[in-house]
Amino acid sequence: MIFLVKGSYSINHSSFSKVLAKYVTVNGDVNYKALSSNRSDLDNYLKFLQANPPKESWAKNEKMAYWINAYNAFTIDLILQHYPLKSIMEINNGKPWDLNFITIGNVKYSLNHIEHEILRKDFNDPRIHFAVNCASVSCPKLLNVAYEATTLSIQLDASAKNFINNEQKNRLTPGAIDISKIFDWFADDFRTYGGVIPFINKFASVKVSPDAKVKYKEYNWNLNE
Repeated sequence: MIFLVKGSYSINHSSFSKVLAKYVTVNGDVNYKALSSNRSDLDNYLKFLQANPPKESWAKNEKMAYWINAYNAFTIDLILQHYPLKSIMEINNGKPWDLNFITIGNVKYSLNHIEHEILRKDFNDPRIHFAVNCASVSCPKLLNVAYEATTLSIQLDASAKNFINNEQKNRLTPGAIDISKIFDWFADDFRTYGGVIPFINKFASVKVSPDAKVKYKEYNWNLNE
C-alpha cells in the first residue's frame, strides 16, 4: 500500500508482515511447505514491489526498508521456485545470489546486486547484515514482521542484538570469541563502529576485550525451515 505524505510517497509493508506472521516462527523458521501451497499473498506483495520501485523523493529509511524487504521476500520466492530442497546452495550451482530473476520497475536485479550494490553501497550501515536473510540456519533470523521506515532503526538494533547474543550464532567471553563468518566476510563494513569488536560490544550482553582471541564458526547453509 502507498500513501501520499507531504508530497512524497510512503510505502507500507503490512502485506508482507501478514505473510511473515503466518509462515515464519518467532525463531525465524519458515514453513516453506505450507507457503508453497498458498503463495498468493506473497505473489501479490512481490507484484507490489515490482510496480513501485523506490523514488528519489523517498526518505532514506523508506528506501532502506524497501530494499531489505525486497531482498527477504525475493529470497523466499527463490526458495519456493526450487522447493523442496535442503539448502539454498543447491540453486544455480551454489551461486543463487547471482541469478537475475528479480524485476523491479524495468530493471533486472540479482540478490547480490540488492545486497552489495544497493544496501551496502548506498546506506553504509552494517546492521543491514542482520536484517537480510539468506534462508540458511547460520543466517540472522528472518523476522516474522516486515521492516518499516517508521521503526527501522529500532528494528535494526533489535536484529543485531538478537543475533549477537544468540549462543548458537556467536559465543562471547571477555577474552575469546567464536563468531559468525559474517563478521569475517564483511569486516570492513564494521569500521564505521570502530571495527568488529566495538560493534559487537554495542549490542552484546557480555563485553569483549579489544584484545580477545577471535575464531569464526563454520557456516551452516541448511535451509531455515
